[in-house]
Amino acid sequence: MPRIGHQRIETDRRGNNRPSDLIVLDDRMEAELAHLQTLDLDGLRARWRSALGRMAPAHLSKPLLLRILSYRLQAECFGDLDPATVRLLDRVAREKGKSQAASVPLGDRDAVKPGAVLVREWEGQFHRVMALADGYAWNGSTYQSLSQVARAITGTRWNGPRFFGLRAKSGGRGASV
Repeated sequence: MPRIGHQRIETDRRGNNRPSDLIVLDDRMEAELAHLQTLDLDGLRARWRSALGRMAPAHLSKPLLLRILSYRLQAECFGDLDPATVRLLDRVAREKGKSQAASVPLGDRDAVKPGAVLVREWEGQFHRVMALADGYAWNGSTYQSLSQVARAITGTRWNGPRFFGLRAKSGGRGASV
């Protein structure tokens, strides 16, 4: 097995190289997630109490308890949301309660990093586009811009970042949720 520094590298199910300590952590998390799915409502409430040190709210359903416990487990293993994201989500939740739609700032189109995959449904078909260091790959071809990809998909001229949801339709720099 190849080594990088002091960490042993293994290949996961998808063929990606990963440090072995992450694989062990991932395997333990997956086993715990599988176990959570076998628990009934009382079992999930007991797990909640042991994990969080308090009683589960009585109004939470089994599916919601399962989702919350699963999220907490994954956050413990791989890290929780960063403070800036928590603040953004709190702000969006407050704005959503006050108005029809809250504005969420979107990243700059240059923020699409190589390796990112953009997915867009067009006329009932899903299209996956991968960002490369020097363009975008779609359907076995490489394009210099997202607009070229959008035109290849639709047959008409489109603003590529808008077509892929990276720019708001109004021309502003945010999207409504």
